[in-house]
Amino acid sequence: MSRADPRPRSAVSHGVGVAGLVGLAAWTLVARHYGMNGPNAGFAAVVACGLPMVLWSLLVDRVHRHPSTGIDWNAPARPWRAAGDTAIVKIAGLWATWLAIALFYCVARWYWSGNYRYSMDLFTAAAPWLLVASIPYILWIDRRLVDPHDASYHFGQWVIGGAAGRPDMEQVAHHARAWAVKGFFLAFMVSIVPGNFASVVDWRVEDALAHPVALAGFLIAIMFMIDVCMATVGYILTFKPLASHIRTANPYLGGWIAALICYPPFVLMGGGGPLDYHAGGQEWDAWVAGMPALQWTLGGLLVLLTGIYAWATVAFGLRFSNLTHRGILTHGPYRWSRHPAYLSKNLFWWLSSLPFLSVSGSMTDVVRNCILLGATNAIYYWRAKTEERHLSADPDYRAYWEWMSRNAPVPRLFAWLTGKRPIAPLAQPAE
Repeated sequence: MSRADPRPRSAVSHGVGVAGLVGLAAWTLVARHYGMNGPNAGFAAVVACGLPMVLWSLLVDRVHRHPSTGIDWNAPARPWRAAGDTAIVKIAGLWATWLAIALFYCVARWYWSGNYRYSMDLFTAAAPWLLVASIPYILWIDRRLVDPHDASYHFGQWVIGGAAGRPDMEQVAHHARAWAVKGFFLAFMVSIVPGNFASVVDWRVEDALAHPVALAGFLIAIMFMIDVCMATVGYILTFKPLASHIRTANPYLGGWIAALICYPPFVLMGGGGPLDYHAGGQEWDAWVAGMPALQWTLGGLLVLLTGIYAWATVAFGLRFSNLTHRGILTHGPYRWSRHPAYLSKNLFWWLSSLPFLSVSGSMTDVVRNCILLGATNAIYYWRAKTEERHLSADPDYRAYWEWMSRNAPVPRLFAWLTGKRPIAPLAQPAE
């Protein structure tokens, strides 16, 4: 990077993620000291990392003053009566949205068993409080919005019908997509928080330090806990005063398909799934047993890749979520690669599963596993490209994309390997 070609400014500061890490670390140490490894302690970890990020965003970064919020704190607030007219429409739309999500949860049976059950219990307990809190919140925020006729307003118009006017159907679709993302992924993230948190709290330090494989497992568990807690915060805190609201949700069907097949219940890579690449195989620790040098080397690489993966989530601060545009990141690992999480995750799978080795001695298993893991990599490449297509509607992303092509090591490496100059994605109208 040269001074003549400065990196585009990131929508999120380094400090937000660091504040979240400090809060999460403090709570984890408290939980380990007192042996608190239950699901509620796990969700408390989400609060412990989310609260410092909110405070940093408001008090240090002052994100509530950013024009992207659509809020003008200096202008006189709209009269309560005028705000009430739009707020009623929005409340009707929001409650209808929550009802639709609740009905989906009821119909989809997988939400009522296994880890998902904790999500449903938590949402059921929170629902009455959210219904009540939504009224003063929407009334308060509508008095300050520059244009209160946003996507939630148009969705409310569509719900109420002709009495509220004719809705903009593009805005209605935007509202529906944004809440579909939140409803689907938040339930999943909350369901895996307790297990990831307990996996760290339950480790005994003496056990972790006894062997390089155990140490790698402990550090990897910490990285996954950080990733899960931080990501869950992002799905919860989609608020305009925090500048963390969803600008747009991916409008392309291919983007949704590519993302959903990586998550339950649609996941294709799980055990027994069509892209399960573990047949006749073993995890990395079995292949390096009795070889300390390889244990340290391979374990260290896996920890490094998991660290990059977690760092990519931490860099989002309050704004992590799949399939959405919530501001363009250019800092942290995103100054080296446009898709650091996907790159590190897929490399991790190759090194952790070693699909080219088989305990069954079957060359068929080796060929199958390598091909299926390659297909899994291709799906993540597909996800990356659909995300670029979505984000390219924003000039800030196109500027970032071009800067990365000129300066970032990973895009330049791929351009050198292929002998081709990367072609910037063009902004395209929604399908």
